[in-house]
Amino acid sequence: MAVAMHELKPKVPDTEKITINLGYVDLGHVDLMVQEGFYSNRSDFIRTAIRNQLERHADIVRQSTVRKRLDLGLRNYTREDLEAAGRAGEMLHINVLGLATIAHDVNPELARATIASITVLGALHATPAVKAALADRMR
Repeated sequence: MAVAMHELKPKVPDTEKITINLGYVDLGHVDLMVQEGFYSNRSDFIRTAIRNQLERHADIVRQSTVRKRLDLGLRNYTREDLEAAGRAGEMLHINVLGLATIAHDVNPELARATIASITVLGALHATPAVKAALADRMR
């Protein structure tokens, strides 16, 4: 009996964990807002505060995104993408606001041969070897 095998793509997380340092008084204020029922927990308060600030500055962010020619959201670069760029004699300039991923099957040599620069405002997911190979091209 033949069994069909399907390669599953790894699930890309839609969030990135960050750590912040708050003074005790600010933290106490956050805890008070949670205790009073305005927010379900500290993380809920912090996410809401961040979203409010982003909304407050949305026009500036939009203008900067256009001016800096940033791809917004999730941008995945596959081995096939990089090989096609190499065949065309092109070097990629990766500019992403969000999450940029370079596929796990991209080796460091291919990455160096086809990626001229990387600017990621958010997160870059790539193998440690590819990140090391491109370290001098990251801004």
